[in-house]
Amino acid sequence: LAAFAEGSAALTACLGRRARPVRLCQACHRHYRRLLAQYGSIARAVGNSSESHNCAKSILTSDRLQVVVTLSEFFNETWEAANCANCLKNNSEGLSNSTVEFLDLFNRSLTCFEHNLQLSYRVLSPWGQTIYLSPNNYTEVCKNCNETYRMLNDLYNNLQRMNRQGGESGHSAHLCIDVEDAMNITRKLWSRTFNCSVPCSDTVPLIAVSSFILFLPVVFYLSSFLHSKQKKRILILPKRIQSNASLVNIQEKYS
Repeated sequence: LAAFAEGSAALTACLGRRARPVRLCQACHRHYRRLLAQYGSIARAVGNSSESHNCAKSILTSDRLQVVVTLSEFFNETWEAANCANCLKNNSEGLSNSTVEFLDLFNRSLTCFEHNLQLSYRVLSPWGQTIYLSPNNYTEVCKNCNETYRMLNDLYNNLQRMNRQGGESGHSAHLCIDVEDAMNITRKLWSRTFNCSVPCSDTVPLIAVSSFILFLPVVFYLSSFLHSKQKKRILILPKRIQSNASLVNIQEKYS
């Protein structure tokens, strides 16, 4: 019970410290795995002795509150809600290879942002002192960090596709909260703060398809003009009765 209490305190402290920015899965997975083992040592009856069974029952279910069970369920629900299993290897001993690659590229992107931000507003005063001004634009960030950001964004999209099919971790759900939060932070910086945009890499096919669609009406009307026959209007004039006398003769004949 003392070991479980110490493990709960360590995991709680880790979750609280890593809540913002979110680093729960990568920083606290060892604490969580250790707490699972400590809970298992309480709940698991060693052998078939009545003494071990009474010990587990006394700690877990002997009172209405069942504090140990409640704490264990809370940590399990938090861990599952964070989808931490999707950042870890199958045995939860460490981060998966894809997560390590993503976090490395994420750190490179932030480093690029910071470096080019300094270049944007570092100015030398007339007295030879370095002063910092609020940047009016982020052209240097958009230009110099575009490749790193594009690689990070593509990797995130690939991880999402892999995860829907049951990827490296074997869990087909959302990506873990660490990866999602890191990508959200980067996208907000890129689009809202820096007002950058990723140029479309498929501009040539897009222009070709757009031109083809715009040209379709011209082809349609041209083909209809060439292949259809214009019918001439034929006016059928009614025959006039030549004279009233002939009409009178016809009436007399029938009468």
